[in-house]
Amino acid sequence: MAEASPASAPGDKPALRAEARERRRIMTSDEKAAAEAGLGKNLYALATEYGAKRIACYLSGADEPTTRGFIDQVMADGIDVLVPVSREDGLMDWALCDREGESLDVLGMPIPTSELLGPMAVDGVDVMFIPASLVDAKGGRMGWGRGYFDRMLGSMAHRPPVFAVVYDHEVIDNVPIEPHDQGVDGAVTPTQIIRFG
Repeated sequence: MAEASPASAPGDKPALRAEARERRRIMTSDEKAAAEAGLGKNLYALATEYGAKRIACYLSGADEPTTRGFIDQVMADGIDVLVPVSREDGLMDWALCDREGESLDVLGMPIPTSELLGPMAVDGVDVMFIPASLVDAKGGRMGWGRGYFDRMLGSMAHRPPVFAVVYDHEVIDNVPIEPHDQGVDGAVTPTQIIRFG
């Protein structure tokens, strides 16, 4: 586990996010390729473990831990993949991934061009894989500061197991947590699957 930043107040989040973003930006193509292989294997292992028929998973952008190979693999197995679509009002819709085409949502994140489904479409997924900038040893998750996933997770009546997808160095001892922040049940990295108590 990476050493935590000595600062842990909520006000430190912008600096921690900036550092995480920069570390991702400077990763080499070899590092990214190795991470992709490990992530795909670990994500697939979890989908199999949960006997997933329907999952929620983000469609990765340029500097994010990639989910694209994994999504292709589970779709080939007949598993439905719901992709989050950010809205201007701070909520998320969902779209069934069909890999027929891509567009961008209001935040500039990749999304399928398939029909938009409402916020409730995510109910009933077997497992959820979400982005994060950092996670800690207690399941604390720090996103990128817009609160979309915190709002969505906080409103779910029947929350499935939720795993943050991060690089190994993004699992640290402690992240700043605020009352609205929603934790995760585990983290998936290129080298491990971590479950939090």
